[in-house]
This record gives sequence, structure tokens and C-alpha cells, in this order.
Amino acid sequence: MASEQTSSDELARFLRALRTRTSPDSVGLTPGVGVRRTPGLRREELATLAGVSIDYYTRIERGKETRPSPAVVDALARALQLDDAEHHHLRELAVRAARYAPEPPPAPSRTVGPHLTLLLETMRPNPAYIVSRSMDLLAWNPGGLALYAGIADWPVRQRNLARYLFLHPTSRQLFPDWDTQVRGCVARLRAEAGLNPDAPDLTSLVGELLLKSPDFAKLWDRYEVIGRKKIQKTFHHPEIGVLTLSGQSMNIEGTPGQRLGAYTAEPGTPDHDAMLLLDMMTPRPAAHADVQGGQPRSRP
Repeated sequence: MASEQTSSDELARFLRALRTRTSPDSVGLTPGVGVRRTPGLRREELATLAGVSIDYYTRIERGKETRPSPAVVDALARALQLDDAEHHHLRELAVRAARYAPEPPPAPSRTVGPHLTLLLETMRPNPAYIVSRSMDLLAWNPGGLALYAGIADWPVRQRNLARYLFLHPTSRQLFPDWDTQVRGCVARLRAEAGLNPDAPDLTSLVGELLLKSPDFAKLWDRYEVIGRKKIQKTFHHPEIGVLTLSGQSMNIEGTPGQRLGAYTAEPGTPDHDAMLLLDMMTPRPAAHADVQGGQPRSRP
């Protein structure tokens, strides 16, 4: 029953984080007289707002109630004024807490098919890459690798976008809105790890970053989750200069957890010219690092 317990613990952990960061006045409650011992809402306040008994809610938050009904989950979401992404994550956690999984699912394959490396090559000069669910950089074209200045200096197996953001010395220079970038990164990892709490690839990365980055640990404790949206990013590249690109990320059909990330710029603009320079910085065709027999492989 270990997997079931882990899933209910994750549901409880998310609810506690949501409750403690929700202020009484934000949901129409009067804080009352005296010093509150804990930040945010009390358990009894949230239970009352959601229309459930205090005992029942306490059991959920302690991981003892593993099968809250969809109606209760939705009532808690309304009481906490969750956005769509947070509401969806809460529902997913409740579903998984109620589902007994005798064994954790295997880690997704890191192998990238040759048709995908060909796709990356045909996307040039647009920077593009493929990442795993834990943000390991699995495949790239020249611009996709060069865009993250300095990441190519790391061994292939070490190249991970979350690790880069928090541990590479160039990342704070590359992203003028570094605080926003890392907050979104942690929220995406939080959502993924919440739904796959036993996944070795996720627990290994999270454990490393918790140990090595106080910034990551602080954000991880907040337990924020967000949805994926079309984005525009500005890069202060140490070799190219400033460029602003439109980005898109999408799931790859037929692959477990792999995503394609790509950036574009309007032809004829300085940003597009900068993108062309990026593409020429690493004059190699699309490459990828897969694992065969436990060892990473790099293809020129």
C-alpha cells in the first residue's frame, strides 16, 4: 500500500500549502482578535467554507482519507479560489490517491527516435530541443543548444534545463527575469512530481536541487503549480546579445513524457538575425543523447 499512501500524502501536502498561503480576508473572512498561530486559513475555516465537517477535512489533510469525492474536491477548490491549473492538479491528486498502484510505473525512456532528430534539423535556424518530463535535454539542434549559453560545457548526461537555471553561473545573466523563469520551472516540476511521487527521475533531480540550491528549496516549499502557456522570452546572450523569441512547448505523440520546445522570430527582424547567428555557433546537425545499456550516447 506504499504507493497509495504516498499519493494521499501528496494530496495532503498540496492542500496544506494552499491553505497556509490563503489569507482569511482574501476569502471574505474576518481574521479575528489575537495572534494567529499559523499563516493562512485554519483547518476549521477551510472546512466551513467548503461545507464539509472539520473532522473529515482534517483526515484528508493528514493523509488518512484517500477517497474524497469529486464534489468535495471541487468545493475545496472553490473555497481556496484556485485557478484552473491548481484545480486540475488537485483533482489529479485526488484521483491518484484513490487509485491503488501496486508498483510505481517505470521511468520514461530517454531514447529519441531518428525521425525526431530529423525534425529538429529541419526546424533550423529556429532553436529547438526535446526534453524529458524531468527537463533532461535529450535532443537539440545547434540553436537549441547554443541558446542556453554554457550548457554545452556540461557532460551530456548532466544537461537539464532545471539544473541549468539553478546551478549554472550563466543562467542569471541569460534571463533578465530569472525570478519569473525559476518560479515557473519549479511549479512545473512540482506538478509533475505530485502526480508521479515515486518516479526515480523526478525524485533524483528534486533531491539534488533541494540540496544544492536554497532558491529551489524555498520555491519548492511553496507548492505552486501552473499550466503551460505560449510564451515570449528575452535572452541576454553573452555572445549574441539581446534577443526576444516566441516560444512554444508541446507533448510529442507516442513518447512517454517527452516535449518539444521551439523558438521563433519574425524574419527580417534583429531577433531573427540573432537567431541565425545562434544557429551558426554550433555547426553540427541535430544531436541527441540517449541511454543504451545505461550509458549516454552523443551523436554528432
